Amino acid sequence: MQLEDLPYAHLLQPHTGPLRRDARYDTVHFDGTLSSDPANGAHFLECAFSGTRLDGAKLRQAGFNEVWINAGRWVACDLAESEWQDSQVLGTVLAGISAYGSALRRVVFRQCKLESVNLRGAVLRDVVFEDCLLRDVDFGGEARLTDVSFPGSTLEEVRLGGAQLKQVDLRGAVRLELLDIQRGLRGAVISSTQLLDLAPQLAASLGIDVKDR
Repeated sequence: MQLEDLPYAHLLQPHTGPLRRDARYDTVHFDGTLSSDPANGAHFLECAFSGTRLDGAKLRQAGFNEVWINAGRWVACDLAESEWQDSQVLGTVLAGISAYGSALRRVVFRQCKLESVNLRGAVLRDVVFEDCLLRDVDFGGEARLTDVSFPGSTLEEVRLGGAQLKQVDLRGAVRLELLDIQRGLRGAVISSTQLLDLAPQLAASLGIDVKDR
């Protein structure tokens, strides 16, 4: 989907100035580098972010409703306890992000890179990671994942230990490298090929020494 395809594209107004704490942004278009001034509690409704760069932004408890983010680079941002709903994140780098305790519902990440993202204790429902790279992403700390899928995605050093999974479909992942595997796969669906790949790690977690001779 392109910017002009958004149902609210004709209503968008360009953003000027820094982001503000507790501000409400309705049908606003953000483009380019944004100020990293604290904007905790800000709410974004039907907003578009094009090629935005955010470094060290403070967006704790922010709300993102029907938001479109494309080709962004968000680094070392505080998004803890933020709320996301009916949003798309496309071709965006999210690195060093604190998003623990967040809530995501009906959110699509497509062709994104998520590296060192803390989602401990987060609640994800109807979330899709499509053709993404997830490296050192932490879904632990009693995070709750329901109807989450990873078609075409690569998972490297992903933590699910302690998470509560329900209908989490890992079958579409092209690579599955999980940490804390003994505590983090109950409620997930994997393919028989993935099971074979994970067998040595599962055996080790159970204290089984596998030897052919």
